[in-house]
Amino acid sequence: MNNPEKIFNYLKEILVPFSCEMVVVTDRPDNFYLNTHHVMKNKKPMYFASVKINKRYVSFHLMPVYVFPELLEGISSELKKRMQGKSCFNFKTPETKLLKELKELTHAGYEKYQEANYL
Repeated sequence: MNNPEKIFNYLKEILVPFSCEMVVVTDRPDNFYLNTHHVMKNKKPMYFASVKINKRYVSFHLMPVYVFPELLEGISSELKKRMQGKSCFNFKTPETKLLKELKELTHAGYEKYQEANYL
């Protein structure tokens, strides 16, 4: 993997602007995790997103794409190839084009959460 710390920092920078309006659950050099202030029926806070260094890749989890799957309708095939499961994107290299697209997707997810009063 091509410098996981560098990839992690690029992906974390996508989430940091949202942290002032959310709950930072974890902020470590290998894991950054955000919840909303919305409490779900199971009495747990609603998850927004996280980024984590794993053994072979850096993962970026974005829950709004699971809650609102229509957010994925316009994503590029290159970003789609990075998906694992319904809301996780894995990176081994920091590809500027894909990081920019993921940033836009994260912002769109934030707006959807805002419209649904999940923040």
